[in-house]
Amino acid sequence: MERDAVCGMNVDPDKAAAKVEHALKTYYFCAPACAERFQQAPETYLSDSENRGASGLLSLQMPAPSSRTGAAVAPAPQSAGHSAHHRPAAHNEIHPAASSATRAPATANPTQARYTCPMHPQIVQLGPGACPICGMALEPLDVLAEVDADPEYDSMRLRFWVSAALSVPVLLIAMLGETMGLRLAPATRNWIELALATPVVLWGGWPFFQRFWASLVNRSPNMFTLIGLGTGAAYLDSVVATVFPQVVPASLRDIQGAAPVYFEAAAAITTLVLLGQVLELRARQSTSGAIRALLNLAPQQAHLVYFEGNERDVTLQQVHPGDHLRVKPGEHVPVDGTIREGASAVDESMVSGEAMPVEKGPGDKVIGGTLNASGSFVMEAERVGSETMLAQIVKLVSAAQRSRAPMQRLVDKVASYFVPAVIAAAVLAFLGWFLFGPEPRFAHALVAAVAVLIIACPCALGLATPMSIMVAVGRGAHAGVLIRNAEALEMLAKVDTLVVDKTGTLTEGKPRLASMQVFEESAFPKDALLSLAASLERSSEHPLARAIVHAANEKDLPLAGVSEFRATPGGGVAGRVAGKMVLAGTKAFLRQNGVDLAPEEQGTSMVQQSPAMTPIYVAIDGRLAAVLALRDQIKPSTPEALHALRMDGMRVVMLTGDRFETARQLGDQLGIQEVEAEVQPQQKAEIVKRMRSQARVVAMAGDGINDAPALATADVGIAMGTGTDVAIESAGITLVKGDLRGIVRARRLSRATIRNIRQNLAFAFLYNTLGIPIAAGVFYPFFGWLLSPMLASAAMSFSSVSVIANALRLRKWQL
Repeated sequence: MERDAVCGMNVDPDKAAAKVEHALKTYYFCAPACAERFQQAPETYLSDSENRGASGLLSLQMPAPSSRTGAAVAPAPQSAGHSAHHRPAAHNEIHPAASSATRAPATANPTQARYTCPMHPQIVQLGPGACPICGMALEPLDVLAEVDADPEYDSMRLRFWVSAALSVPVLLIAMLGETMGLRLAPATRNWIELALATPVVLWGGWPFFQRFWASLVNRSPNMFTLIGLGTGAAYLDSVVATVFPQVVPASLRDIQGAAPVYFEAAAAITTLVLLGQVLELRARQSTSGAIRALLNLAPQQAHLVYFEGNERDVTLQQVHPGDHLRVKPGEHVPVDGTIREGASAVDESMVSGEAMPVEKGPGDKVIGGTLNASGSFVMEAERVGSETMLAQIVKLVSAAQRSRAPMQRLVDKVASYFVPAVIAAAVLAFLGWFLFGPEPRFAHALVAAVAVLIIACPCALGLATPMSIMVAVGRGAHAGVLIRNAEALEMLAKVDTLVVDKTGTLTEGKPRLASMQVFEESAFPKDALLSLAASLERSSEHPLARAIVHAANEKDLPLAGVSEFRATPGGGVAGRVAGKMVLAGTKAFLRQNGVDLAPEEQGTSMVQQSPAMTPIYVAIDGRLAAVLALRDQIKPSTPEALHALRMDGMRVVMLTGDRFETARQLGDQLGIQEVEAEVQPQQKAEIVKRMRSQARVVAMAGDGINDAPALATADVGIAMGTGTDVAIESAGITLVKGDLRGIVRARRLSRATIRNIRQNLAFAFLYNTLGIPIAAGVFYPFFGWLLSPMLASAAMSFSSVSVIANALRLRKWQL
């Protein structure tokens, strides 16, 4: 078997839905959607796959329930027929390389952290730098690097302040020298300007020239191609005019015989571009505030309870699973675990988006980073370090902020043609002014060409999409909506059909044994039969299995060992308990195993009277013994969420493996008209694929392993945060609380983000459409309009800052 690098599913190469060749290796996928995502950014998924390790998948749940109808992903010690319905609990290992949110002191050398380009995720290198394709500053790929100082920002800020200090006197001498009473000979003035401007252009602007050269070497023209050409042309022309004035034609000199220089323009342009870079990097730092805020939620210390109730403070690195920790009022919960003593109200808004504290008592789960609002309690640590929900939320948010929206591909394509077109426009402007312009023609021609190159820098165009995505992902994380990639965020706004699983999605996923019908009580007493069924089911984490085990535990019934165990996905389980062959599962499963169902079919069964219940048929030694009826409660938030989605024009379809009668009654209660019931795990993805073939944009919401293929097949996969790790890995969006109202929030965020991106793109295109003709002097014959390179540089920086400011508005968006 091969592992799907995107969702983590095991895939048979002979039956794989898709395969992709990359780096001389073939990768296999469970669904075409996974293959498409892999092709867009293979290095990102391969890196994630390495971090997951060979034995574990990233998970956000506590603990992760499996799906009764799930595909076989069980650990090796189990039999081949052992489905996910009966896999052991230990399935949430995290590779040691996975990131940690324990806020350890940042002692790692930042140059050893991995950096990547937000616009070109295939670019990954050790240490900070610039993207060789677009020139944009690289961002940390490793989550912990987010808390370190940004060396790129520090470098640009230093270069800006030094350049500004040197550029001001250059501007004063060049533009206001005579007004201020500076009587300098032209040659002397030029040499002073050369001395002041050279450090600005060659040292302050050195990063821009490096990126300019990289754009030529990589044949990838970008904004730094234009900046390098513009400032380089202005500076070199001025150096020649200063050092070798005799080579400048007399027709280009002023009345005093001095050759024109543009040191003030070159220095001012460099300084203004540096200012734009500083503002951009600072704004991008603020968009990572979501990650920093999440990292800061985990306390640095915990109160360890040891022998006879004594306590001592330890760092989070010293906390291990099984340790008992005391959490006092007003403190943040240090790690994920279970309350053993005491009770309190816990504010879980950081993971659920809900402001109301949740009452917690012994046996309840608590999440690291949440706030203990009132009482004191003792908890048992279960997940620490990189295994905590907080750490994995941080990893998802960090990865999503670097992902690219499909809209960005169009922008990239436009930019690839835009830069050569700008260079051509600059050449035409130069020729037009040199051949037909007023004297001094060369001076006017050079100024016009440089102004065109500077004002047309597509930095605003390049920032329009990534900035909005970065801010939106951080905003979603604070609302309990984790966005895995930009594609899912963009596509969610277009979704018109929502397919929802039943158990764990519409319902709480915590069924209870409501009643039990025994057919031969004289041969099989009720308690003895329940004990046999619970003994068979207790190795499973599936909600139906847990309900049967819970019912037996409530009666203090003894549970025996199981041998000859086997399981059938979507059917049931069988095994030998106390010398008897016991089967538990669906009616079809028992019939396939030769069990006579006449006792149930001939009479009026309890299940026929209560179609809302889910039946588990139990047979002992080939004879039908009982039907266990389980009932699952609808989540309190489900009706409100479905109403809001329908009002938004969403078509809602229920897709479940449960009985049609049970699903239909639940659908009637919730107002769901379309119900697909008794669906096998392998059929769910086919149904989603069929809906997509009908020109519908489909989102799938589910929580089980059996939902993973359908989640990957849908245009947008939405996983419940309380679900299984495989489901979460297959989805583009995760609702941390498992509340369908999160879909409503996510759609509002998606629409706001798309609207914000369109505003940014419209502004960037409008700016360049108007700016280039003005800079080229097209309007000079009519209105006398000319634009100096300095004003062009200021306008270029202003456009970038405007795009960033507009994107940052999403942080305040009400969801």
